[in-house]
Amino acid sequence: MVTDSASERTPEERPDARRRVQTYELSSELRVAVGRLSRRIRAEKADDELSDGQFSVLALLFREGPRTLGELSEHERVTPPSMNRRVGHLVAAGYVERGPAPDDGRKVVLRATEAGAELVKETRRRRDAWLYQRLANLPTGQRHLLMDAARVIRELADS
Repeated sequence: MVTDSASERTPEERPDARRRVQTYELSSELRVAVGRLSRRIRAEKADDELSDGQFSVLALLFREGPRTLGELSEHERVTPPSMNRRVGHLVAAGYVERGPAPDDGRKVVLRATEAGAELVKETRRRRDAWLYQRLANLPTGQRHLLMDAARVIRELADS
């Protein structure tokens, strides 16, 4: 006699166990897929000499405006000496400049130069173009699925 009682099912057959296994598999698959896509998109940049960390700092200065070294270190979660090396490279390349803070001339703030702003814009253009090309080749149904997934991924990232 076969019963459908949850207590007589093997652990793998129980709905809660199946859900945990599926969630674990999904988390692993999603982590790998998002990581690979992120690395591939980051490879599309206008200056191959910049590290991802350096570009991240430049993009932040472009997007949010001038910041102190300490603010940049905190935002990027790196030590001030490490941030100083990143910024030094950006300054030497002409993408960032140091200057006095408008509210306190003793403080030094960092801002993107015009060349830095153009580099960020061109890199964004290249990244968008690369991804657009791949998305344009997908069937409409998959593009709609990715639109829904993008919304969920953004919610996960913001949580």
